Parts: sequence; structure tokens; C-alpha cells
Amino acid sequence: MRMQEFDYELPSEFIAQEPENQRDSSRLMVVRRAGEAGPEHRVFAELPDLLVPGDLLVMNDTRVLAARVNARRATGGAVELLFVAPEAGNPAEWRALVRPAKRVRAGEELSVGDDRLRVVEELDGGVRRLAFDPTVDVYAWLEKHGAMPLPPYIHPDGGEARRGFDRERYQTVYAREPGAVAAPTAGLHFTPELLEALSGKGVETAFLTLDVGPGTFRPVTVDRVEEHVMDRESYRIPVTTAEAVNRALREGRRVVAVGTTSVRALEHAAGVAGLDGSAGGPPEESPGLVAIADRADIFISPGYRFRVVGAMITNLHLPRSTPILLAAAMVGRERLLAAYAEAIDNEYRFYSYGDAMLLQ
Repeated sequence: MRMQEFDYELPSEFIAQEPENQRDSSRLMVVRRAGEAGPEHRVFAELPDLLVPGDLLVMNDTRVLAARVNARRATGGAVELLFVAPEAGNPAEWRALVRPAKRVRAGEELSVGDDRLRVVEELDGGVRRLAFDPTVDVYAWLEKHGAMPLPPYIHPDGGEARRGFDRERYQTVYAREPGAVAAPTAGLHFTPELLEALSGKGVETAFLTLDVGPGTFRPVTVDRVEEHVMDRESYRIPVTTAEAVNRALREGRRVVAVGTTSVRALEHAAGVAGLDGSAGGPPEESPGLVAIADRADIFISPGYRFRVVGAMITNLHLPRSTPILLAAAMVGRERLLAAYAEAIDNEYRFYSYGDAMLLQ
């Protein structure tokens, strides 16, 4: 397959620059994996009517860091830092994407207000390893100095008021575990009231954590889909979630993943566990999914056989991107692109702050 097969033209006015006033008032397009029926147009608040009792909804509870920080070099030149993750075993050293990175060398200092950061190492792809004073709580420091790392196609205007708005709305209501540099955007549509309504309907919920990394901003540059290599992203699946997934599979209930990040974590963990996607779930003699902390580099594209996930909630994605490939793996390329064309005709709002789809 070639990446050009997953291209489409989107008028710029359909790229959502901010979310709907109410999270669950976003539109929701329902696309079925089989049958002749075309997409169904609903509102996200109607999700309880579209899921069935016994469905297991799995959500990514990662919390987005205020990871984008403006700094200055000793020469006075401005640089932008996107903090990605701390170095293993050393919370005072972090990896950060630096823009522009070409002249930022190991040994120099960067200033953020009165604070100084030392460039320890130059890494590939414009990444630098930066050292803080060991007494600094970097997470608190980011909250003070950083801004939300909105995707480059969102151009906020509104100063401090907009910064405060994005700190709330570019975060799911169930975000708990800090570590992401992009939101798991399918989850942005949920409200506490909607989660309560789903529970009342008999829909079970479970959580995992996948820390969305900077690869989410990188375009796919290869021509052939099969040549793309995914970045590795850390994820954790707790015992309670692994057990809930195994019960659902054994009982023939659907696992509905919220977002491509949840899909990738579940499917990577299933691969580690040796699940093969057979009907009925893991055999009784197999433990099935187990609690795991790992790094996922799974690349899901059309032709992939899903081991765990039976349906997914997702947003409308960029052309030639890994999320659109994953969505196409769920419902098929032609069906998905036809749904995208209908979404444009019906003036849906696209990308991170846009509307949603239920692929089932």
C-alpha cells in the first residue's frame, strides 16, 4: 500500500481551532464495519444509546504536561523547548525537542526567566538532554513556565485567557498520570455525567496509561505504508484492567477502545501475551492479558487482525497519518474515506478539537 491511498483534501475552515462549548455536544459519526448502511450522524452525548450493556470501555488516563516552554540562549536568541520525558533514573535530566536546534550545542546554558538549564547531550531529531538543578520539581516547574503542547494546526489567539482555557480543555476529565505531550483526543468528549450515564446503562469502564510522545506530531515520510517505523511510547496496563479485558473476551463482550492510543496499548499487550484474536478470547489455560509496563511500537494498518479491540471511538485524523491508517484497519480504507467525504459534506469539525467517530 502507498501512503497516497490515505490522502484526502480538507478545506482549512474545517480544522477545529477550539472545542465545542460542551464536551459531549460534539458530533458523532457512527461507521459500521460491515453491512450496506452508510454512516449515522449523532451527538456524542447519545453514546449510551449506541453502546450495549456489557461493553467494556477502555480509556487512556494519561495527563498532558504543560510541556512547551520558551527559552533563550546566552546569545539572546529565542528557542522553543518541548519537554518529552525524564531520563530513566534521573529526574533532574529531561529530553526535550529544541526548535531551532541546529545551533544549540552540548555545554551551553538556556535561560527560562531566572532559571538556567544546561544542555548535556545532543541527540538525533533535534532532541537535547537538559539538566535542571537537582532541587527543582520539574513537573511543578512545567506547570509554572509551560504551555499546553497544542498541535501545530491549532493557532490559539487570546493570550493568558486562552492558555488557561487550553489547560482545561486539552485534557480529559479523567486524566491522572502525567507524562503525555499530546492529548488522547477521543477522550476529550467525555464528561462526568456521560460516564455516569454509561455506567447506568451497564457499560463497564477501565483505564490504562499510554504517554503520547512527540511522534504524534511527525508526518509519515515514507511512500510505502509497510516501510514506516513507529516511535516507541511507554504504557502501563494495571491488573484490574487486564482482568476486565480477559473477562469481557471470555464472555463474548466487546472491548471498545477510546482513541488510537488505547488501541495500540491493548493490541501491543495482547501480542506480548500471545493472544491471536480467536473468538471466545484467551483459552482458560492462558492467563490472557496481564498487568504490564512496556513500550509500544506496534504499527496498525489495513490488514491487521485485531486481537482484543472490537470497536473504537476516535476523532477525524490528518491525511497520510498513522491514526488514519489505524482507523482504516478497523473499518476498511474505502469505507473510512467515504465516511470522511461525508463528514466534509456535512461540515464536521476535524482533528484534535474536532468531532468524533464510533467505528463498530
